[in-house]
Amino acid sequence: MRGSLVAASAVVAAGLLTGVTGSAGAITIWSGSVSADAEGTVSRDGTVTVSGTYRCSPRSAPGPVFVSSTVRQGPVRHGIGGTAARCDGAEHTWVNREKPGNGTSLTPGSAEVEATLMHLNTRGGLPMPTIVASDQHDVELRPAKG
Repeated sequence: MRGSLVAASAVVAAGLLTGVTGSAGAITIWSGSVSADAEGTVSRDGTVTVSGTYRCSPRSAPGPVFVSSTVRQGPVRHGIGGTAARCDGAEHTWVNREKPGNGTSLTPGSAEVEATLMHLNTRGGLPMPTIVASDQHDVELRPAKG
């Protein structure tokens, strides 16, 4: 009995780590990757632009897939836009732009970027997010040209 519980726990954990989710009679197997470029830009008006690439397999569950991004510089962390993803197995580029709000801004220099490939499963009516892949690393924010 104990061996069965350990085996069942391992299967559930593997499913969570690899993006396998189940619901009554349906299993969605995700494969995907996302990466953020090592450089981004900050324009004179404070608009931050970050970009990168993603790849995801066709999905069997209904709902959109997005590439979201955040940039952190010191204690300040901002969500920087979102891009609708096309999950066809091919590699695609993404670009997110946004001007941080709340009276704070990001400046040229070192920062940390996080890109997340996320599916909103609408099968049950209420969208349930599933993280397909993520990437987090240091980035250099450069002044935007123009």
